[in-house]
Amino acid sequence: MKLYNTLTRNLETFKPLNFPKVSFYTCGPTVYDYTHIGHMRTYTNNDILKRTLTYLGYKVNHVMNVTDVGHLTGDDDSGIDKLEKGATKSDKTVWEVVKFFTDNFFKTMDALNISRPDVTCKATDHIEEMIQLINRLKRNGYVYETKEAVYFDVMKFKNYGKLSRQKIEEKLQAVRKEINIDTEKKHPVDFALWFKRIGRFADHTMHWPSPWGEGFPGWHIECSAMSMKYLGDSIDIHTGGIDHIPVHHENEIAQSEGATGKQFVKYWFHNNFLTVDGQKMSKSLGNFYTLSDIEKNKINPLSLRLLFLQSHYRQSLNFTWQSARASQEAFNRLKEIATNLKGPNSQRKKLVKLSDKSIAYQQQFKNAIENDLQTAQAVAVMWDMIKSDIDNEEKYFLLMDFDKIFGLNLDNINEEKIDANIIILAERRLEARKKRNFDQSDKLRIKIEKAGFKIEDKGNSYTIKKSTTKPI
Repeated sequence: MKLYNTLTRNLETFKPLNFPKVSFYTCGPTVYDYTHIGHMRTYTNNDILKRTLTYLGYKVNHVMNVTDVGHLTGDDDSGIDKLEKGATKSDKTVWEVVKFFTDNFFKTMDALNISRPDVTCKATDHIEEMIQLINRLKRNGYVYETKEAVYFDVMKFKNYGKLSRQKIEEKLQAVRKEINIDTEKKHPVDFALWFKRIGRFADHTMHWPSPWGEGFPGWHIECSAMSMKYLGDSIDIHTGGIDHIPVHHENEIAQSEGATGKQFVKYWFHNNFLTVDGQKMSKSLGNFYTLSDIEKNKINPLSLRLLFLQSHYRQSLNFTWQSARASQEAFNRLKEIATNLKGPNSQRKKLVKLSDKSIAYQQQFKNAIENDLQTAQAVAVMWDMIKSDIDNEEKYFLLMDFDKIFGLNLDNINEEKIDANIIILAERRLEARKKRNFDQSDKLRIKIEKAGFKIEDKGNSYTIKKSTTKPI
């Protein structure tokens, strides 16, 4: 398998540290607001990677954090805690905000059929691990303390910037002096490991005792502490959005390797942005869409997943309602095909002997997905296979095999299952329509309706549904 590594900027042959085991860490949500479609795309692509590794025989141990404290509105330690901001905005307690938006996140992930991590860890449950990690960094000479916070001294870490490839001098030039609130901070790029409950954080709701006084952890230390606890000092894959590269993930590397002296992550996997109608998504523009918006527009969340599959994870993707509706139509057709192929024989998915032509399709699919998750190519292979003349049982087997990675849940559609005899009538009617034999087409339509079904024409295709009215 080939996977693009942000650290090396190269497409690399994937070789886990402890074959066949794969340690896999995902930067999870900061649960202060609703999960939006940009998040949906990121976590869908993470899920595709995880499913691909499993499909290829690896044993994946997947850990994801939930940030419920310490993520400030400014990545440079400026601003306020996003959880506190969410509580003020919603007139709820911080703990109520955390529960509400954590539930919203997982509801959204479940709607997209994104598999749950093996371990989901909350920052507030791992304060002791963070304190221990800060103490390790202190012993190694990377930490200094001010009246307001405990900082990581970036200048003492020789390889700082190796992920973003941005030099410290460039970072210093990019930082505005007026946002550096702590006057005792040595360098603007130094980042907080622990905030003390004084000054602007004197009334911070979430706080714990520490060797440096009452306070709360910085955002970056959370991921390092939790990934190390569950996956060890060095891990195979770390995922996240490209917006995390220059600050959050750069800081994770510095503090993790500063503590252990070992390489923190072997492969960095980053997902590109999603735009809406060619613009950055924001509430001020009215294009901040959530699961609720998707459902209000009568779009199946799984059709959104299909839409994500049709672009590469390292490319930006522009969302429009037109593209969402087109994907909905494709998904509905795919469900019908799966239902029709399955027919009355529910054991088709157990077929193991394939023809040479089917094996070739399976190999094309595998080649696409092994090449840095070329999902658009894999989807194209699927449609080519469906249109081919291979046996229907083999088509169904391959469709279910491909869906192990696609995750469109095509095997769980029995509620829409149509009797095989009705499908035969519908196919005969489609052929009659193609030949412009409309008299025969009408007779077949009447037979279908008398059996309690209705058929709707869509170009050179059709949909069959159980009729809500009594047969004539």
